[in-house]
Amino acid sequence: MTDEWDGWREAAQQALYGPGGFYVRPGGPGPSGHFRTSVHASALYAGAVARLLAEVDASLEQPRELALVDVGAGLGELLAAVLAALAPELSARVRAYGVERAPRPAGLDHRIEWLTEPPPGVTGLLFANEWLDNVPVDVAETDAAGVARYVLVRPRDGEERLGDPVTGPDADWLARWWPLPPDAGPGLRAEIGRPRDAAWAAAVATLDAGLAVAVDYAHERTARPPFGTLTGFRAGREVRPVPDGTCDITSHVALDACALPGAELLSQREALHRLGVTAARPPLALATKDPAAYVRALSGAGEAAELTARGGLGDFTWLRQPVPLPA
Repeated sequence: MTDEWDGWREAAQQALYGPGGFYVRPGGPGPSGHFRTSVHASALYAGAVARLLAEVDASLEQPRELALVDVGAGLGELLAAVLAALAPELSARVRAYGVERAPRPAGLDHRIEWLTEPPPGVTGLLFANEWLDNVPVDVAETDAAGVARYVLVRPRDGEERLGDPVTGPDADWLARWWPLPPDAGPGLRAEIGRPRDAAWAAAVATLDAGLAVAVDYAHERTARPPFGTLTGFRAGREVRPVPDGTCDITSHVALDACALPGAELLSQREALHRLGVTAARPPLALATKDPAAYVRALSGAGEAAELTARGGLGDFTWLRQPVPLPA
């Protein structure tokens, strides 16, 4: 580490994915070692993705080979659980891909191919759970005159200062998707989501036909957070974001900017309800008829409640992108 100052995009890129970075160092615990995601909260989540894959299969009139691509696969937990949840006749036609910059985890199901980029020219479901929030972006902040300037950061300790004014395509993106009022004074912040728009478009382009889904904490243009959302996570705790490789660096995603023609944005609560995940309690009569089944159903209802809770995991946004795109 040095005393040089970098833009947040460059600093986070090195901290997360550079040599020895947070997400690529060998033997690391993966995302589950630092924060709780829907994948780790309940097997119901993988079951819902399995049902979504079956829906895609039916809409494609059951192609001979069906791709399941997990972008930002972590340790492959979601892929392994989805494969286990599939009906045998569908599982036999599924080709699973884990897309991750870290090395292939030991003991991973042999049916899962491990890649650093999404495979091109496939048909099926591309699923990206909490991937885009880890695509590094630059941060802008207004100065005393209301001018949006790049925020520079010192990687060794996370100290910040303002750099040059935001210009060019980044300024155009801010004007369209996250306008910072010039008369609001200093201190307003925005994360410039252009790299995420490009990353998502590139991932969608790898599908010949099917459905691409991105799931993340998100916000829309009419309700952007005035001071941004940049933060860090380490060992299950939110921490100050310091791009020194010791913590996750993340920020919420402007998914409305990522969306391509024909896309649908909906809450995780609604998306999982559509896929049969509800927190409805089992009937009390089942407790008398089959106590063990009642206990299992009650446990499932509790897990479903966590996945769909307002103010929690239910507030994630799902971006559903059908492919081919509308003309």
